[in-house]
Amino acid sequence: MPTTYRDAGVDIDEGDRLVELIKPLARPTLRPEVLAGIGGFGGLFALDTGRYREPVLVSGTDGVGTKLKIAFLAGRHDTVGIDLVAMCVNDIAVVGAEPLFFLDYFATGKLAAEQAAQVVKGIAEGCRQAGCSLIGGETAELPGFYQPGEYDLAGFAVGCVERSRIVDGRSVVPGDAVVGVASSGLHSNGYSLARKALLERHPLGARPPALGGRTLAEALLEPTRIYAKDVLALLQQVPVKSIAHVTGGGLPGNVPRNLPDGTRAVLDERRWERGPIFDLVEREGQVPHVEMLRTFNMGLGLALVVAPGDATRAQAALAARGLASWVVGSIEKGQGEATCEVVR
Repeated sequence: MPTTYRDAGVDIDEGDRLVELIKPLARPTLRPEVLAGIGGFGGLFALDTGRYREPVLVSGTDGVGTKLKIAFLAGRHDTVGIDLVAMCVNDIAVVGAEPLFFLDYFATGKLAAEQAAQVVKGIAEGCRQAGCSLIGGETAELPGFYQPGEYDLAGFAVGCVERSRIVDGRSVVPGDAVVGVASSGLHSNGYSLARKALLERHPLGARPPALGGRTLAEALLEPTRIYAKDVLALLQQVPVKSIAHVTGGGLPGNVPRNLPDGTRAVLDERRWERGPIFDLVEREGQVPHVEMLRTFNMGLGLALVVAPGDATRAQAALAARGLASWVVGSIEKGQGEATCEVVR
């Protein structure tokens, strides 16, 4: 009897069906610069060089990590795509770049078009929030490589910034203020620790009192905040010297990445509010506080550095976009490589 590709575990027809499901999801994200829609060999984007004197392309790539395990357990797949876009576009936005287009990579053992379409629905929503176009991607069906019903996600974003407007931290000096911008929750980092701390003790459907009626699944699947448009709007109003996207490594690991050597950021945890999910993880998992700080964002998705006189203006601009923020610390003189200390 003849053996087909489907017999080996790859269903080309299901892949074709997915492409047709994706097209109407991606179409609303397309900017005028996009020259071709989903389905071609490459995504075509005509950069409007007339908008820039010295355009600099900025790229970023990332994944969602083990937050996907929560999506598998909860059977909910329409939000992790937002996380995927957020992790990429936030990285390029903090250097001042406008996200232009996005591509995704979806890999699974056996393709289920409806499930994959839900994932792409989230990706398209993330692109809408970021103002960038979903212009392509790759769907890989890898029989025997993933557990049934599971998949992996990765993404790639490209943006552009005027060379003279790159936010690189070079102008940061001692005495500058650090403004922390609220996160929407854990975002997409630290989920291996969060799962061990919480899910070994509670089912996903549990409603710990600290969460105010929300289930663990709802709190853990809260999408990562996409800050791209917020950052671009802020940069039009306030001269921001440095921006850190607080991801893996937490505040100590990320704030120094955009500070000059010879400086250190000193942040005071008493100055900002953090969501209850952080305290729940720390308490239920008996996680040392220093481990929390270097694993999670602890309630701050971004850390901005501005001149002291610009802090109030920065906070007002963020508040106008619905974002809570706090003056969480300052820049001091340091020695050697830049560092960040968090005090309580």
